[in-house]
Amino acid sequence: MSAHIESSDQTDRTDQLGTREYTSLAWQRIKGGETGILPVLGGFILVSVIFQILDQHYFTAGNLVNLMVQAAVFTLLGMAEVLVLLLGEIDLSVGFVAGVSAVVVAWLAQPQVGWPWWAAILAALVATAIIGLLQGSLVTRIGLPSFVVTLGGLLFWNGVMLFVLGNGGAILIHDDVLVQISSGTLNRPLGWIVMAVTVAVWSMIMWRRDARRRGSGLAAPPITLTVAKIVAAFAGGSGLILLANADRGILAPVFGLPWVVLVVIAVLLVWSFLLGRRRFGLYVYAVGGNAEAARRAGINLARIRTTGFVLCSMTAGIAGIVYASRLRSISTSMDGGTLVLYAVAAAVIGGTSLFGGRGKALHGVLGGIVIAAINNGMGLLGFSAAAKYIVTAVVLIVAVTIDALARRRQGG
Repeated sequence: MSAHIESSDQTDRTDQLGTREYTSLAWQRIKGGETGILPVLGGFILVSVIFQILDQHYFTAGNLVNLMVQAAVFTLLGMAEVLVLLLGEIDLSVGFVAGVSAVVVAWLAQPQVGWPWWAAILAALVATAIIGLLQGSLVTRIGLPSFVVTLGGLLFWNGVMLFVLGNGGAILIHDDVLVQISSGTLNRPLGWIVMAVTVAVWSMIMWRRDARRRGSGLAAPPITLTVAKIVAAFAGGSGLILLANADRGILAPVFGLPWVVLVVIAVLLVWSFLLGRRRFGLYVYAVGGNAEAARRAGINLARIRTTGFVLCSMTAGIAGIVYASRLRSISTSMDGGTLVLYAVAAAVIGGTSLFGGRGKALHGVLGGIVIAAINNGMGLLGFSAAAKYIVTAVVLIVAVTIDALARRRQGG
């Protein structure tokens, strides 16, 4: 019995020591400039508190769910930009690539053309993949700067949109499934089921990853921290479903988790898996961190960079479909120039480095939510578009400054 107690005490001491060591190591990384998502989380909380103080409607269920829907296009474009920023490149055409995708979907799904919704979406994604392949090849095979190539792409694809739509033209979306992407919701029980399954799968993957690292003697979070993350994920997911299932209708009941939130989560999980768990992601970070060293290690730089541009354009294509679904149409009034600025801002505000080699798909989501929160809160307060641009620019400059200071502290 005494031996058992002694063994148990030893286990607890080891676990506590591991927790303290891990916490201390994390704090040292933060002091060294590896702040992760802490700045953007702090910024989001600060912005939300300020808007709630100024307008009591900010934290209502209706407004917060509306904020998630508003943020969808920003977050998807932010994730698209992360894929090329990690490589030390930039894509200034994503706004109008999204527009081309929206035009393809809306045109093919017209009753006169008659394509089913899934075929129209597939065609739009193929079209955007070809755009990414074309632009990426110009960058990698000929050696043109990505800034110049994609700036030309911004103008070219804007011209293509205007040519197809005609001056002042628009294409309405009549397909119910395409419309429901942004306006449709899950029923209450299905929302709980989807949340439970999603969090359970994520928890299982994280648990197995941490256990494998601990078993291999590699640096890994202590068990207590892994359990805390799983509990926090279930708590956060439950809060999200409770919020979405609240009746937020005025004239008629409206409740349920919007489909578009699931679209964003699905893209986030796929790109996070690709960047964090597959060899392609390892190569992307290697190329973005030190291209010459990556080349000497045998990595095909042209192939990795071209693939990055292809995936970036396809993600922008998904954003274009969501954009058209929300407006139930696509017209020449789409401001792709502003969208690309928001895409770059979302990626950088979220924590992705402009200098390549550091960032995650999650950063695009968090940065997009901050931008949407600024637009949403200032919209509630009746501020003009000019004020929104100024505040967003200030937040972007602060994010870039934090990134530059972090690199200087790390000696990068």
